[in-house]
Amino acid sequence: INRDLIAWLHERDIEQTRSRPYRKNDQATVESRNNHVVRRHAFYYRYTADELDLLNELWELVRVKANLFTPSKKPIARESTRDGRPRRVYDRPRTPWERLKEFDDQDRAAGGPGFIPDDKREEIERTLATVNPAELVRRIHDIQDRLEDMAAPRTARLARRSGPDMAYLNKTLARIAGVEPEDNETPPADKD
Repeated sequence: INRDLIAWLHERDIEQTRSRPYRKNDQATVESRNNHVVRRHAFYYRYTADELDLLNELWELVRVKANLFTPSKKPIARESTRDGRPRRVYDRPRTPWERLKEFDDQDRAAGGPGFIPDDKREEIERTLATVNPAELVRRIHDIQDRLEDMAAPRTARLARRSGPDMAYLNKTLARIAGVEPEDNETPPADKD
């Protein structure tokens, strides 16, 4: 972390937290979210500023899909099976928007102000009514294809430059084993 980032965090009153050194599980929640949302939709490619507009468009679509159309289950209890093994009990699958709306309705029913401003609630309900989930997924896939076409060659070049030369390594291992090394190189990966 550099001084510019620290200053940026202080300006926005964002608290910094630290994980314990050599404790990889401390960040398990963040990493699971990265895998579930970030890597699943934007892959492991190296992006530059040229792809920034596409990535911003992708994240807006992914945000709508993940929060309004993707249900998830949450563990609510633990039980024991007949043979004594522990088992988690889950609630019914709901989207994050349904969970938040239910929480907001409960607060309003108890006399509270609620958590969602009325104008934001109307905007989200309008989005739900107008967005076609199938078309949303098609648009996400289209952006992913365009990002892959732009970033995959650059990422492969970087991997070749920083990773081991597998063709050379295979020839060396074949010589060590006393087998005639094959002269053909591995075929390039399919684009599909």
